[in-house]
Amino acid sequence: MIEELLPGSVVAVEAHGDEEAEQVPLYPEEAAVVARAVDKRRREFTAVRACARRAMEKLGIAPRPVVPGDRGAPTWPAGIVGSMTHCDGYRAAALARATDLVSLGIDAEPHGPLPEGVLATVTVPDEIGRLRALADARPDLHGDRVLFSAKESVYKAWFPLTGAWLDFTEADIEIRVAEGAAEAPAHGSFRAELLVPGPWVNGRRLGHFDGRWAVRRGLVITTVTVPHA
Repeated sequence: MIEELLPGSVVAVEAHGDEEAEQVPLYPEEAAVVARAVDKRRREFTAVRACARRAMEKLGIAPRPVVPGDRGAPTWPAGIVGSMTHCDGYRAAALARATDLVSLGIDAEPHGPLPEGVLATVTVPDEIGRLRALADARPDLHGDRVLFSAKESVYKAWFPLTGAWLDFTEADIEIRVAEGAAEAPAHGSFRAELLVPGPWVNGRRLGHFDGRWAVRRGLVITTVTVPHA
């Protein structure tokens, strides 16, 4: 599902369920991270790293450990950019060569309404108005969950470029539904206008991130890619 939202320079591997966790042993460095974790966390951790290893193989590099770095962001081999995501029943990893992309972020969430009280903590006023309009146009679409997932993908693309936190309220996201997508399955694009100074990339300061989204098999999937130019 996720590959349709990414450019051809990105390789992606996804899995439904935790079957991968039973087939791929962790590297010692990875095992140490989840040595005291509960079984659910350990299986999620293992399954998404199995996806990452298969993505490395597809990209033509030898699989190696993927351990959390600052703020839990995955540490990729030199010359590689990537992102991982997992939610109940779904895991995915996406990788590209740093010569093809500056950064990328992916996220998956269940396609359902956000828990009560969450929306107010992750939005800016303009987003609330646009979500109301989106709900009128597409009552079958949980736009609040699309927005939340988009912000997660934006953060995952932002952090490797800055090494700094980006609050949910520091990006104003406009969700766009693709033409011809008046009926399910819904898909489209989004733009995240940064409300704080953006990172410098190849001599230019980024003012926004662009991404894509889709609803498939009960999931919201979002992706962000940052090109060199």
